[in-house]
Amino acid sequence: MIENEKYNWLIAYFEQHMPVAETELDYKNPYQLLVAVILSAQCTDKRVNQITPLFFERFSDAPLLAEADVREVFEYIKSCSYPNNKAKHLVGMARMLVNEFNNVVPDDIDLLQKMPGVGRKTANVIASVVYNQPTFAVDTHVFRVSNRIGLVTNAKTPLETEKQLTKNFPEALIPKAHHWLILHGRYVCTARSPKCMECGLTPVCNYFNRTDK
Repeated sequence: MIENEKYNWLIAYFEQHMPVAETELDYKNPYQLLVAVILSAQCTDKRVNQITPLFFERFSDAPLLAEADVREVFEYIKSCSYPNNKAKHLVGMARMLVNEFNNVVPDDIDLLQKMPGVGRKTANVIASVVYNQPTFAVDTHVFRVSNRIGLVTNAKTPLETEKQLTKNFPEALIPKAHHWLILHGRYVCTARSPKCMECGLTPVCNYFNRTDK
């Protein structure tokens, strides 16, 4: 199956079986999503959603977080991975958001990446989810699934994967396709024991159809 046919097949499958695909992080505004995505680095969305209700009760907006002591922030997020670094990043992010961006979360991925704790993946998530831009965030799930299926060729890094996926998915579908691959990787094409017998993508999956399994 040639590349275009594989993408078209996959799109048709997900449009039928996963017509609604969106982030599983709980948030009410761009500030809250930015906090949640920073917390989600190497941490499950489930854990983040357990942390953020009390966190947002205390730090309901960026100005409050910008004035916080890092040690207090740590106490609210200590059950997530790397809480020391994330506490520092969150306070630094909030201060920059208030002082340099007039308390408005930017829609530009380069500007977003100027903030502490915001790498390219996080910036792409914000641009895509908040502003519906055609930016493709590549986390471990997207990287694994796109390589296993064969949506990318010789993509050794998240950036190479991002570029190929962005090129081959229709621009209007990119925000949704990002979540298709994340959710598929989270619940079906898992890292250690992919559920191939439950997967509807096996007809176009390189991993399933390889001869050396």
